Amino acid sequence: MDDEELDRLVGKLSTAQKVRLLTGATTWRTAAEPAVGLRPVVTSDGPAGVRGEAWDERSPSALLPSASAIGALWDEELTEELGGLLAREALRKGVDVVLAPTLNLHRTPLGGRHFECFSEDPELAGRTGAALVRGIQAHGVAATAKHYVANDSETDRLTVDVRVGERALREVYLAPFEAVVAAGVWAVMAGYNGVNGSTMSASPLLADPLKTDWAFDGVVLSDWGAVRSVEAPARAALDLAMPGPHSPWAEGLLQAVEDGRVPEAAIDDKVRRLLRLAERVGALGGSPRPPAPAGGPTGALLRRAVAAGSVLLHNRALLPLDADRMSSLAVIGTHAAHPRLQGGGSAGVFPDSVVTPLDGIRARLRGRAKVTYVPGPAAPAPPPPLAVDRCRNPVSGRPGVLLRLLDADGRELTAEHRFTGRVLEPERAPGAHTVEISALLTPETPGEWTFAVGGFGRMSLTVDGRTVLDGLFPRDVDDPAVVHVNPPQRTARTVLGTGRPVHLVARRELVPGSGRATTVAAAPPEPDASAALAAAVEAARACDAAIVVVGTTEHDETEGHDRTDLRLADPQNALVRAVSAANPRTAVVLNSGGPVELPWREEAGAVLLSWFPGQEAGTGLADVLFGAAEPGGRLPTTWAATLSDAPVTTTRPADGRLPYTEGLHIGHRAWLRAGRAPAYWFGHGLGYTTWEYDTVDAPTEVRAGTDVTVRVDLRNTGGRPGREVVQLYLARPDSALDRPHRWLAIHTTVHALPGAQVTATARIPARAFRHWSPVDAAWHTEPGPYEILVGRSAGDIRARTVTTVRVQASVPEET
Repeated sequence: MDDEELDRLVGKLSTAQKVRLLTGATTWRTAAEPAVGLRPVVTSDGPAGVRGEAWDERSPSALLPSASAIGALWDEELTEELGGLLAREALRKGVDVVLAPTLNLHRTPLGGRHFECFSEDPELAGRTGAALVRGIQAHGVAATAKHYVANDSETDRLTVDVRVGERALREVYLAPFEAVVAAGVWAVMAGYNGVNGSTMSASPLLADPLKTDWAFDGVVLSDWGAVRSVEAPARAALDLAMPGPHSPWAEGLLQAVEDGRVPEAAIDDKVRRLLRLAERVGALGGSPRPPAPAGGPTGALLRRAVAAGSVLLHNRALLPLDADRMSSLAVIGTHAAHPRLQGGGSAGVFPDSVVTPLDGIRARLRGRAKVTYVPGPAAPAPPPPLAVDRCRNPVSGRPGVLLRLLDADGRELTAEHRFTGRVLEPERAPGAHTVEISALLTPETPGEWTFAVGGFGRMSLTVDGRTVLDGLFPRDVDDPAVVHVNPPQRTARTVLGTGRPVHLVARRELVPGSGRATTVAAAPPEPDASAALAAAVEAARACDAAIVVVGTTEHDETEGHDRTDLRLADPQNALVRAVSAANPRTAVVLNSGGPVELPWREEAGAVLLSWFPGQEAGTGLADVLFGAAEPGGRLPTTWAATLSDAPVTTTRPADGRLPYTEGLHIGHRAWLRAGRAPAYWFGHGLGYTTWEYDTVDAPTEVRAGTDVTVRVDLRNTGGRPGREVVQLYLARPDSALDRPHRWLAIHTTVHALPGAQVTATARIPARAFRHWSPVDAAWHTEPGPYEILVGRSAGDIRARTVTTVRVQASVPEET
């Protein structure tokens, strides 16, 4: 549909009809308008899976590896395939717009939403994001680049004003968004935060560079609840206030237009963009939604992604394990049986199936070797929600819980069976006053159990009719991720025996403005830590090899909170050290979305990072551990040995402001500038073979504004076929400008059989040489020699050459 036809449709609408389209109709839908054949456009969270319009475990979703794991792929083709899977899931669930990818950067290792972002590097984040966008939109589903821009930490995220210099803004934080706009993304989400004094929902950055310099022709929508006023966002380039039906625009925008405080031309442009988006996803003119595309088995793709994103950090010739030469294997750690598959927050989904690391290892060794599982000492964590493995519905007896809505007199309004005690969106019913979740729990362990109820308002919990918790807990936060997704838990403890089920009844009164999310959780008594550690050591000592799985908890890495340290929760470090001492053939698997300190990394036989791996965690991990697949991942962010070593760690605003005083220098750039060595560099990752870099060839001189083709000869010097990620960095040692010590320009990959030589060819884009001039408000290229550095990571350079960039005075500067 061309612009002339869109203008004709806009002209058919009254001002009131146009304004009504600019606020969502529901939490996840936009408004319909029959006068122009417009149906609602349906949105859904999407970075790790497409949940759909409801938080309901009865409508499960495919759960992908976390964005940090996808960033570790360094593989655009596989990333596009994962984008295609998101599109298939969206179409299956009736979703038109997937709220992904997240393009914010790993500015500091303490970022609480690290797992939802690809990388510390703008080039890698941009290329990965663009690939995901292409994969999603190839099937008629819109992708959404978020959170525009500099929304890189969670502390005070609703109000923080990020102060960032113009060069860093353009060259670092805006760069991934520019890349996905160039890839044709159809929607961009403005963040909660402010930048340089303007909240992003009303920021001039929505117009320039987004809609002017980059010619973005899609929709700019707000993050949920981020529109807090009428006129400033309306006069800015924001197009859609979400969610609905209530927003400042719904209440006051029509009057502002009629009074002349907001020009109607601005409204017309917003509506035109909404109609263009609707036409692209099949929501305009009565056209049907695109059919779900054919695709290969979901499990096989996700399994491949787990292996391809796993990063082998350290290996003393232990991995891969030979399943045919072992008779016994110890698998140790609670994360082996209960892994973290995804990060916490609004992007969570309910997976349709899960293969744990323990499941995957047992399946691989079935009929070959004995697998001994020992959980080891428990890491401190809140009790998990009630689930089907522990509870039954007290009325039907089915595994799960009973959810009821009661009126003010305690009369039942609705009742339904659910599979979990985490109910985030109980049904809305007229007269509903109380949410009640009840279950029969059969304790498998005697002793003092911990129970919890999550939510706000008056809450109570009874165990066999005995009240163990009762109180008023008013809402004390504004963050929607806390209110609607992860409300605080209130705990109580009581002693239980075994063999006899107990009747749990939790109630939460519904208070306006405090959400509906209600959780009921239970945890058995913690085992004696010393005895649990001793059992783990004994198992390791008795087996041919040991695998220890450790990781973060939901409260370490989650939306709404930044981390305060990088330590694994006690006693996980002691567990790794003790098991490694008992059996030198110990491989440690890390289950985290972002960096953690590894004080024992040289003591273990191998260290493998599996990230938050999604639902095929165990199958993909087993493929890597036993050599069916090579660990294909490379770090998308630098890992510090200790937090105190990290050059950039600030996440807490002062007087509402968070200054990015480091400028261009984040991630590996900051480490190089500081002259410090991390535990593992950006780009690091071992395979199951070795590589020798030979010659690098590039032109000695190029004209500014042209790409540079580089060829690198390398040889597989190991005993297996392998894949190598060849990384090309640029450096300008004698620059007159503030520059990074080196910066990633491009990467490419090669595959080779043992002993084979192969040539990697990469084209460094002309934009990699440019810098932003705040004085001229334009891009320039500094003439002179540039080093081209080729390596396996930002700290492991294997070859180099020099090319000189010439700038002709008669040629206009880049814009």
